[in-house]
Amino acid sequence: MVFVKVESEEDTSEPETWRIKQEEQGGLMKVKEERQDLNEVEETHQDQKDAEEQSVSFSKTVKSCSQSNSEITEVERPFSCCQCGSTFKQKRSLMYHTLNHAGIKPFSCSECGKGFTQKKQLNDHVRIHSSEKPFGCSQCGSAFTRKASLKNHMIIHNGKKPFSCSQCGNTFKQKRSLMYHTLVHAGIKPFTCSECGKSFTQKKQLTEHVRIHASEKPFTCSQCGSTFTRRASLNNHMIIHSGEKPFSCSQCGNTFTRKGSLKNHMLIHNGIKPFVCSQCGKSFIQKGHLKVHLITHSSEKPFSCSQCGNAFSRKECLKIHMLVHTGKKPFTCSQCGISFTYKQGFNSHMRIHTEAKSSVSEEL
Repeated sequence: MVFVKVESEEDTSEPETWRIKQEEQGGLMKVKEERQDLNEVEETHQDQKDAEEQSVSFSKTVKSCSQSNSEITEVERPFSCCQCGSTFKQKRSLMYHTLNHAGIKPFSCSECGKGFTQKKQLNDHVRIHSSEKPFGCSQCGSAFTRKASLKNHMIIHNGKKPFSCSQCGNTFKQKRSLMYHTLVHAGIKPFTCSECGKSFTQKKQLTEHVRIHASEKPFTCSQCGSTFTRRASLNNHMIIHSGEKPFSCSQCGNTFTRKGSLKNHMLIHNGIKPFVCSQCGKSFIQKGHLKVHLITHSSEKPFSCSQCGNAFSRKECLKIHMLVHTGKKPFTCSQCGISFTYKQGFNSHMRIHTEAKSSVSEEL
């Protein structure tokens, strides 16, 4: 059998192997085999071409990633919140942050029901219930439930206050403290007490304030048993037992246990009495003194003796009154040894000795 391939004018571009006029059957098989080999060569060539293209594409991708990483390195916090402007190093951190604006807290504590945006926050919180504090300070031994809390604590030891207020110049150890401080300048107090209506810039301040209404004092002094509503008040109280008075007046040399006490003392030298009574016009250095004074106008006596029922306008008066029931006489005359319950009686007694001395000197 003779196979004939008729060439057309359109097929002039075909390879030479296809230009056959007469071939035997075996010749046709040879043509097919040659065509198959040619296909394999073309496929191999195409694979190499694809591989080269993939290699080039991969190189471009690596280069692009390298440039992207370089950009991220240059911009330390490239991810910003469109609602508040906060910036983050990682996209995941921004994602968790947006949950705060949406009010979504998918992780809740099984003991108290408090919700959190991140599982890590829940894990840190759970340690409060178990009293576990794995992060300890190497300098003072204080322990914390969170590593971030330890990091913030270490700023106390180095004494640095890197965050400063642009309006008044006050400096702070933590960025969060500065943020709360700026609310004072803005007059914003978002946390309000439901019982008395007093407002605060921080939720922590409100929590501490509420303890006053509940008569709750969870912080106890280990030395004298005095209790306090705030931990800061306990820390200030502990200075009394240590006997330290690190704050001294540059004008008269008086020393104080607290910086606030020194600040109030300086008003005496300056002659400033900013707190004025609206009823009688009497002025005071401290706001607390004015509050005590106002009770005299209202005839209110909130401090009563548990043993005899006598009431007093000031807590200090009640404290002095209690000496009658205890039998203590803390004021003793150095000349004759007589002791007195009240300082007023002691002062009156001391005039006897001073008058006696003056009369003797006149006789001589």
